Amino acid sequence: MRNSIPAILLFMFLASCNSGPIAGEMRSITSTWNKDQVLEFQMPQLDSTRNYHVFLNVRNSNEYKFNNLFLIVAIDFPHGKTLTDTLEYRLAKPDGTWLGTGLGSVKENKFWYKENIPLKEKGIYKMTIAQAVRNNGEVDGVTNLVGITDIGFSIE
Repeated sequence: MRNSIPAILLFMFLASCNSGPIAGEMRSITSTWNKDQVLEFQMPQLDSTRNYHVFLNVRNSNEYKFNNLFLIVAIDFPHGKTLTDTLEYRLAKPDGTWLGTGLGSVKENKFWYKENIPLKEKGIYKMTIAQAVRNNGEVDGVTNLVGITDIGFSIE
């Protein structure tokens, strides 16, 4: 029994150092994602003494006809600063095989968005996500994007 106490304490310490999500939210997309539909999320107030990794989580079905996804993502800081990025994420291999996890027709992907971002300002952070997918050779975006079933973020 005496030899097992250090092992139990080590296990408890390692279990408490969970690097999984500490915050996040997913939103369902009903049938199509219109190019003018901007999803807005409020990020919770977190410990201002540390940095965080922010991920974007995307679920797509077999109805999605592209192998990549373009997103315009912005984080509005409480004191007025805004970080805006245009991002491209790959959802399928060149042969059309879906990337991500999941059985059946829906796959889930977790994509890096921001690494070691400080969230030091007190107040509410807001994240917005819009789709910016275009067909090759076309200037105008896809008006109603089919096959993205859910989108959201997670913070670790």
